Amino acid sequence: MIIRAPSRLHMSLIDLNGSYKRIDGGIGLALSDPQFVLESEETNEKGYTLEFADGIREDSKEECMEKIPKAAEKIAELCGIESGFHFKVLEAYRPHSGLGSGTQISVCTAHLMTETAGILSETGEKFTSRELSAMVGRGGTSGIGTFAHDLGGFIVDGGHSLEEKPGFLPSSASKAKPATLIARYEFPEDWNILLAMPEVEETMHDQAEVNVFQTYCPIPKDEVEQVSHLILMNLLPALIEKDIVTFGWAIKELQKVGFNKLEHSLDPHYLPAMEAMDEAGAYGTGISSFGPTLYTVFDDNNKDIVKAAGEIVGENRVRVTKAQNHGYVIEK
Repeated sequence: MIIRAPSRLHMSLIDLNGSYKRIDGGIGLALSDPQFVLESEETNEKGYTLEFADGIREDSKEECMEKIPKAAEKIAELCGIESGFHFKVLEAYRPHSGLGSGTQISVCTAHLMTETAGILSETGEKFTSRELSAMVGRGGTSGIGTFAHDLGGFIVDGGHSLEEKPGFLPSSASKAKPATLIARYEFPEDWNILLAMPEVEETMHDQAEVNVFQTYCPIPKDEVEQVSHLILMNLLPALIEKDIVTFGWAIKELQKVGFNKLEHSLDPHYLPAMEAMDEAGAYGTGISSFGPTLYTVFDDNNKDIVKAAGEIVGENRVRVTKAQNHGYVIEK
């Protein structure tokens, strides 16, 4: 059995202030490329074995060797699965790159195991990605990766109540359940997405992420309000009206406020590349999660941005992709 799951862009967290009795919330988008592709086979022996197809990055192998057995053990324990599994990673992408590899690895593992074993949820239906994310400990801050996995498209999640999650933590350190889905939209098929990954010495993850949330939150209330307004009154209407120029403008404006502004202040070496891409004709450049992946949308009217971005960050660090308007696919 094989599962294919999209990567995702995490465009913005919404409320890391909490004055309105909720925190987190976010917007993001499922991508058709890169993907995480995992194959599994049930075995008679207990335990989990793992192999990799040719060409898998070493850092991707390390992440999979950590997360696949960990997720498998949780699912086996919670679902009473006694058989073992052999997993083979067929496709993977760089960890801690802002594309959500951790959630996809863990939830793909959970999906393959429950599907193979024929385990159903308490409702008598197949497990949703939200249920599986909770079981394997993902989605405690952002629901973008969870719902991108299940549904694809453009996702808006509503975060958590302060009763459920009283403090500011990244998903990797939060024990809250995955966020609530507010909205999911089809992303225009004719909009192209450009990913650019500047060379960096070190990426933000694990304890460094925790330190950022605990040191710099709450974000000023007025900036949270600006983020909410930009999303509700600019970005979402532009998406629905298929106005790519205004959509790009809203992405650019979101970099100036809220958690995105904080990210840029902590790691300002991304700003020159983003500013150079905007000056070269991008409708608006954003950072996905903590980076290093930058992104912009483009069409035939500014397709020269692809060449310009290659000149800015290096041709081998640029990828053109599309949104994926459906979730994971399982091949039996």
